[in-house]
Amino acid sequence: MRSGAKIGIAGGVFVVVAGGVGYGAYNLWNGLNGSGGGGGSADTAQAAPARTGPPTADEISGVAKDFLAAWAKGDAARAAQLTNNVADSQPLLAGYRADAHVTRVTLTPGAASGAKVPFTVQATISYEGKTKPWSYASSLSVVRGLTTGRALVDWAPSVVHPDLKKGQTLTTGEAESAPIKAVDVNGVELTKAKYPSLGPVLDSLRQKYGDKAGGKPGIETYIGASGSAGGATEGSGGGSADSPAPARTLLTLSKGTPALLHTTLDARAQAAAEVAVKKFSESSVVAVRPSTGEIRAIANNRADAFDAATQGKLAPGSTMKIMTAAMLIDNGLASEKSPLLCEPSVVWQGQTFHNLDNFSIPGGTMEQAFARSCNTAFIKPVGKLNDRGIADTALPDTAKKYFGIGSVWNVGIPTFDGSVPQTSGPNTAAAMIGQGLVQMNPLNMASVTATARSGAFHQPVIVPRSLREGDTATARPLPAATAQQLRDMMHTTATAGYGTGTVAMSGVGGYKGAKTGSAEVDAQGKSNSWFTGFSDDLAAAAVVQSGGHGGDAAGPVVAAVLAAGS
Repeated sequence: MRSGAKIGIAGGVFVVVAGGVGYGAYNLWNGLNGSGGGGGSADTAQAAPARTGPPTADEISGVAKDFLAAWAKGDAARAAQLTNNVADSQPLLAGYRADAHVTRVTLTPGAASGAKVPFTVQATISYEGKTKPWSYASSLSVVRGLTTGRALVDWAPSVVHPDLKKGQTLTTGEAESAPIKAVDVNGVELTKAKYPSLGPVLDSLRQKYGDKAGGKPGIETYIGASGSAGGATEGSGGGSADSPAPARTLLTLSKGTPALLHTTLDARAQAAAEVAVKKFSESSVVAVRPSTGEIRAIANNRADAFDAATQGKLAPGSTMKIMTAAMLIDNGLASEKSPLLCEPSVVWQGQTFHNLDNFSIPGGTMEQAFARSCNTAFIKPVGKLNDRGIADTALPDTAKKYFGIGSVWNVGIPTFDGSVPQTSGPNTAAAMIGQGLVQMNPLNMASVTATARSGAFHQPVIVPRSLREGDTATARPLPAATAQQLRDMMHTTATAGYGTGTVAMSGVGGYKGAKTGSAEVDAQGKSNSWFTGFSDDLAAAAVVQSGGHGGDAAGPVVAAVLAAGS
């Protein structure tokens, strides 16, 4: 574990360079006293003549240079006074020297773009006799103070480092955990450089298993949670997804001894997933082996770098109909070849639900309704469930009993384990088609598909059982006839001319099946695209936020991963 001791640095030398001209005490004091268009202090300082409107170009340039000069000089108090949030900015700016152990820094502003000023950082970090250069780029924005009218740096932790977020700090010291050498099922090394979207996963694996697997920590500069030594805890329903992120290494001053960590990932599937998500922004995908629950690939392409593939909480749309179909079969309300009325619209407790373009299937079966993704066919039976007094509980019961949704998963990394809660009113009908209060992510839906494919729930895992502490979630096997009907209907969806997944799955070989989904989100102009499918002993699910129809965006992502095989 990281040492809790933080050793201060005395006598550090700080330099700021702006446009080739040195900025020192003269410019700093000039700005603080409000002359020359400098930034001025925060709203608690002596008020200057109030100004309104956006900061001028001179004000932006002046306050940026003065702020960088104070920061580079090591004067956190003065730099903080040039921001619009002294209380939050001063500890981070002071910690840059005291906690991150920066002994020298050159800050070079670039050309402003409106109120935004980019700058580069050339620094030196020294800790216990070890010294190493450190460089990166960041930016700041200038706004007008609400009370004083002065130009001020609009404070955000990302000013200090672009990866810093609220509640995090920069620290240099003994690493929180030993480094790892993660390998896939075939012994291929998995690195952030080769598989970029595995970054959060590898960080989590290191956090949890680096020391257990026999490694030794090194000395690093890292981003960690403020006031804590740890990262996220293991999966516990939705709780783990909200825990602090694992520490992120920015610079290694001395390498530790890496622990060899075997994972269930497959380099081929992972490589395909990395390429596939790059084609769509805000996309995530997970692949799972149905016969074992072993996770084969996890990939994200998101602006916020969040691991939505395993920790996201989104309505899954019509991919939910896999579990809804299982519930209807289990309760004797429908079967694969039985009639299931598909009308253009249906009303449940005052709310009207529609099919896409209000289509209908006269004389259709559940298989056809499933393959064409008819919403009304899967909502209409709610009335019969209501007559039995189980309308609000039937779907949650099926989700937990057969698919493990509602249990606590012990995956080996932080996960959100899906939520199909008891409901009432229109939310009961909405849940049948993956809307309302239902929340899932690609890991959850890949597991649901894997359960349908294999006939039994195998809780997803990413490391060997010997490393994972705690119990593994279990569920009852699906009745054989139910499992076969789910596979048949998914196969029809992926192969029949009218199946909504046929186009996306056309290039996937083997025995295959699929289910599409589109989830409407309030205040979002375009629905989220969902797709889940299987090919032989590999299942995958993907979501592309604002991607539209399931087969249009998420479909090609899943198909690419399945085609890579495992």
